[in-house]
Amino acid sequence: MLSWFGKGAAKKDSTTETIVNLRAHLETLQKKEEFHESKREQQEQLARQLVTTNKLAARNALRKAKRLEEEIDKLQRQSLSIEQQLSALESANLNRETMKYMKQGSNAMKQINKGMDIDKLDETMDEIRDQVALGEEVSNAISQPLHETDETELEAELEDLEQSVLSEKISTVAETPSILPEVPTQKIGNTASTQIDEEEALRQLEAEMAL
Repeated sequence: MLSWFGKGAAKKDSTTETIVNLRAHLETLQKKEEFHESKREQQEQLARQLVTTNKLAARNALRKAKRLEEEIDKLQRQSLSIEQQLSALESANLNRETMKYMKQGSNAMKQINKGMDIDKLDETMDEIRDQVALGEEVSNAISQPLHETDETELEAELEDLEQSVLSEKISTVAETPSILPEVPTQKIGNTASTQIDEEEALRQLEAEMAL
């Protein structure tokens, strides 16, 4: 087991070192490319300056610029190859690390499940359910009132209370004085008729006295 871990650590160190070396070499290629690009621009600028005064020197400057351009092209192709290889190596290394941790997780699950018995698990769950049910019974028991009210006695008290309230209302109505106006006993229609008869008799008396 120790040799296996040692071999794995050695492979990891080797892979990491390779990735580091590839990145360093890629950086070197990019720096060379930048340097050659700068030199190429200088040669092209020199050719422009000499093209009207010294064509031979201008031609040599362009020739150097062309060689530098070819070198830049090679460096770019090399950089691309290094980048592709570096990407593939990093991806493979990541996959290996992922698989390693997934394997560790699988082993951990096996160790956990190894100490578990399905029969014991069912028994434990039954015990938990019994304890929960017992707790509910205890809770319901201690929630009940300590003294139960006699319903017959309660109904009798309620009836007595109702009779007492009704009696109080009757007494209040009997003691309240009447405030309604008195109703006249003489009919209105008969009074008017009597007044008309008296006036008629008075007129007849006056007529007789005039004679």
